[in-house]
Amino acid sequence: MSGRKVDPKILEILVCPLTKGPLDYDAENQELISRQAGLAYPIHDGIPIMLPDEARSLDNDKRSK
Repeated sequence: MSGRKVDPKILEILVCPLTKGPLDYDAENQELISRQAGLAYPIHDGIPIMLPDEARSLDNDKRSK
C-alpha cells in the first residue's frame, strides 16, 4: 500500500456515486466506505477511485464471518 494520504478537503466533499450518501474513510485499508450502498471504494496513491465497478462489496465481509 502507498503511504500517500488523501487530502481531507476532498474527503469532506466526496459522496457515494450511487446513493449520494456519506462516505467513511478507512485509513488502514485505504478505502472509502459507503454503508448505504454496501461498497468500499479503493484509494490508490492517494486518489479515490469512485467507480462502482471498482468497488468491493461489503456483504462478503459480514456474511463470511
